[in-house]
Amino acid sequence: MSFFSILKGAAATDWQGYTQHSFVARLAAGTLEKKLFQHYLRQDYLFLIEFARAYALLAYKADSLTGMRYALSGLNAILEQELSLHLKYCREWGLSEADVLATPPSVELIAYTRFVLDTGQRGDALDLLTALSPCIIGYAEIGAALKADPATVKIGNPYYSWIEMYSGAEYQNVAASAMVELDRQAGARLTPIRQTQLEGIFRTATRLEEQFWPV
Repeated sequence: MSFFSILKGAAATDWQGYTQHSFVARLAAGTLEKKLFQHYLRQDYLFLIEFARAYALLAYKADSLTGMRYALSGLNAILEQELSLHLKYCREWGLSEADVLATPPSVELIAYTRFVLDTGQRGDALDLLTALSPCIIGYAEIGAALKADPATVKIGNPYYSWIEMYSGAEYQNVAASAMVELDRQAGARLTPIRQTQLEGIFRTATRLEEQFWPV
């Protein structure tokens, strides 16, 4: 069993609240209000910037070249690809770059990203990767589940491209790499006491992910 599966099992109720949130359900049904999705897109861009900082911190905290290379690949992907692709996607939803950049961070965004960065600053690479994993791996799980669900509306659903993005092979590979690195870190550092602490980090990050979905 992967360490991620262990963490997810320990936070089963919170994980269900996050991955089966009404925002996710309305994405699948194509009934989500456009303004809510636009709000989410604005905040998600700011979120990516803070996650880039988290990957930079992960590289600093890494205890090996393998860990540094993993963190660097995530940092480069955000800075060189994901931010520009996200702005392009925002334009498809009627949001200019100026609109997005002028957006103030929400309380939910501040709480979540500060928790992740504080976890990394106070702890080690395993702590930080645990805090990052509900987002990195959770989105892949959500995308795959929605894609496979026969109740998901595909034709005429304006949000189906979002589902395809996170269910696609490229993002699924990102999540798989995160699981491998999490297992590698856990294999080197895990103790019963650490596991309890990491389950707490994972549970908090999952709750903050749930709160990041706008309602």
